[in-house]
Amino acid sequence: MSSNQPPRAAATPAIGEGAPDARQLRAILISVSIALMAVIASVSGLNVAQTHMAVEWGASQTTVLWIINVYTLALAALLLPLGAIGDRWGRKPMLITGLIIFGAASVVAGLAPSAAVMIGARVAAGISAAMIMPITLAVITSTFPEEERGKAIGVWTGVAGGGGILGMFLSALLVDVADWRWLFVLPVVLAVVALTMTLKSVPNSREHSTHSFDTIGAVVSTIAVIGLIFVLQEGPERGWTDPVSMTGLAVGVVAAIAFVAWELHRRDASLLDVRLFRERGLAGGSITLLVVFGVQAGIAVVLFPFFQAVLGWSGLLSTVAMMPMAVMMMMTSGLAPRMAAKTGARSTMTVGIALATLGLALMALFVSVDGGYLSILAGMLAIGTDMGLSMTPSTEAITSSLPRAEQGVASALNDVTREFGTALGVAMLGALLANGYRSAIDDKLGGIPQGAADTAREGMANAVEVAPSTGSHAQALIHTAQQSFVDGWQQAMWAGTAVMGMLLIYIALRGPKGSDLAVADEPETDEAVAVG
Repeated sequence: MSSNQPPRAAATPAIGEGAPDARQLRAILISVSIALMAVIASVSGLNVAQTHMAVEWGASQTTVLWIINVYTLALAALLLPLGAIGDRWGRKPMLITGLIIFGAASVVAGLAPSAAVMIGARVAAGISAAMIMPITLAVITSTFPEEERGKAIGVWTGVAGGGGILGMFLSALLVDVADWRWLFVLPVVLAVVALTMTLKSVPNSREHSTHSFDTIGAVVSTIAVIGLIFVLQEGPERGWTDPVSMTGLAVGVVAAIAFVAWELHRRDASLLDVRLFRERGLAGGSITLLVVFGVQAGIAVVLFPFFQAVLGWSGLLSTVAMMPMAVMMMMTSGLAPRMAAKTGARSTMTVGIALATLGLALMALFVSVDGGYLSILAGMLAIGTDMGLSMTPSTEAITSSLPRAEQGVASALNDVTREFGTALGVAMLGALLANGYRSAIDDKLGGIPQGAADTAREGMANAVEVAPSTGSHAQALIHTAQQSFVDGWQQAMWAGTAVMGMLLIYIALRGPKGSDLAVADEPETDEAVAVG
């Protein structure tokens, strides 16, 4: 860490009177990983039940999307304030409270009689997820000794990265073999298991701060995140120039500027010391996670229509097809700390990002209707490897940039960056795919009835659905739509390649150094509070 790190109060966790032994550390890691899995699985699990909810409640597509997106919106908006509150109130009480509310909200969602009740339950689940997610990482960074911290963060990032895909697989399996409401059994079970283990194994730690809580910063940051995430979620559906989208963007940008100005004014008493973004670790780690998670989310948006509409696979099989990428991600997340210890964080991140750039280029070059799954498998494996190698040192760079007493805030910043990247990737790569598809299919609809042609322009799935009504043109229309989808895919992947290429240059020149990856341990000028 640089010498200009502002002094902060410290908090040292403990179990009983001494530091945790290896068995206790393992139990702590399992506890927080299960809690994290519950939160991550709930982000994407409902995607496989969109049609079922729409049919059962007669809900519009907009309502169904709100059921899915409001969880992410509440989660992202409250990560920073609740992470900071957890640092002060106590990380264990915050985690326990979050798990209880999360489990209860998931039960209500599973039994919801209407879309309105479901939306309310998802809001409550999102708020409680914001209590859980930053604390899981903060417990690791404030509890594990430095020599074990990198490995533990590697496990955390593996669960955070691969958990979404695993959650989608289990959700799709439940929908196929049971009923869509059984989707909520998984998060409830995970929350109960995590709660039981947390009560038994996780230590408590909290900051004893001499400064008042930054209430204004917390409120303004919440408004900024709501505005920016809202426009990224609604922009593709409503249109980027729609008054609602423009209002959300304006509110988000103004609030973000006000937040930075206020935090600079508060300086050492701020919710988030924005001066630390001058550090290589915080800047490089944040930018890397933003881009990497954006690309991963954007790829998921592209992959599922390819599997289902182009290859004709079921939702469950499509999710299984994503598993090689998740497996590579989780494997290399464990390898990354050892690699970073030998070659340095910047070298490890550079190798990972280079692999992602290569993977995107391979997808753009070789994807084809006839080549099917094998035409994209190499690219998927390269991208999965990248995420494992780049996520762990990036996360460690972010958490090590803030002192141990503020690991809830550091972890929340890490999570907010991921959520922004995900929303941005879905919006941008999804829009590029849609625009590329429409441009490619526009000139290939000669002879197709006007109504059917207009429907086919809306998307690949629409073209497949309307094809039987075109009589002898049905097979030709499906083939045309498939090829147009591949053309749009290539445009999106080349755009992703360009973005990753720019990130590669930045990290190679300005990435975090190996010495940056150690959580700041300041002299204990204030009383540290630790409860076993």
